[in-house]
Amino acid sequence: MGKHWGVWAAALLLAVSVAGCGEKALDAPAKVAIDPAFEAEQQQWRQQRYEELHAADGWTSLVGLHWLEYKAHYIGRGPGSGIRLAVGPDKLGMVAREGDIVWFTPERGVAMQVDGKPVTGRIRFFSDRDPTPTIVAFDDGKGRLSLIHRGERFALRVKHADAPSRTNFTGLTYWPGGASWRVTARFVPHPAGQTLPIVDITGLTTNMPNAGALEFERDGRTWRLEAIGEPGRALFVIFGDRTSGHGSYPAGRYLDLPAPDDQGRVVIDFNQAYNPPCAFTPFATCPLTPPENRLDLRVDAGEQAYHAPEGEA
Repeated sequence: MGKHWGVWAAALLLAVSVAGCGEKALDAPAKVAIDPAFEAEQQQWRQQRYEELHAADGWTSLVGLHWLEYKAHYIGRGPGSGIRLAVGPDKLGMVAREGDIVWFTPERGVAMQVDGKPVTGRIRFFSDRDPTPTIVAFDDGKGRLSLIHRGERFALRVKHADAPSRTNFTGLTYWPGGASWRVTARFVPHPAGQTLPIVDITGLTTNMPNAGALEFERDGRTWRLEAIGEPGRALFVIFGDRTSGHGSYPAGRYLDLPAPDDQGRVVIDFNQAYNPPCAFTPFATCPLTPPENRLDLRVDAGEQAYHAPEGEA
């Protein structure tokens, strides 16, 4: 009996061992299938995003934002200028405002161009609210001076290719995200002419066109985002979520979305949620998340918060 017991025990031990291996195999995490086309599309979007942000005239090149407080300002880098620029010649020119019309008069002998043509006399300074904004190139084309219009106020926006925020740019990082964060939303149109009040980082409130809302399903719930844009056109969304201030930019993130299709559907790809310019520079005037778009949802997809080099604002 002892011999047979030994054979039986060995068989039992082998069976238990095989069963144990089977349990471990069942407990092993399933491999998630990766869609090469999806991954390639996301990589292409990220590359384009980086190139636009890091371009010589991208958001990382901002070096100044100067509000026009008086009817006329001499501008330049020198101490005699009413508006001191961080870059460029000591004297660049004069900016004068007449109501809602702004003029720029260049300093004599200083090389600068608009649309590739030398500026030799007074010109109309068109803002970013005009069909064709004026961009004054100086410092061998590295510097760019433009005008922005916010409410009743105007400001000079200054960019330079050698801005520390550009030359020391540390790059972008992303949440894991994945294909599950590409959702199809229902477009719920609003009455014609409806607007949504949006506050920007300067405290200015602007009523922006609010064509409708987007409703989508996630984690067994229906979520809703108010969209900015005109009916039948591309949409823009500013949203906050439970990662805001906890790995994502605290003030929220942006989404550029297509117009609704014929069946009122809009694809929202949260993998392409991106940071506002204010995440990279203190010289931007970013619109902030409206209360309606603060989601009680953790969107761990899209751009994470940017971390500037140590010692840089």
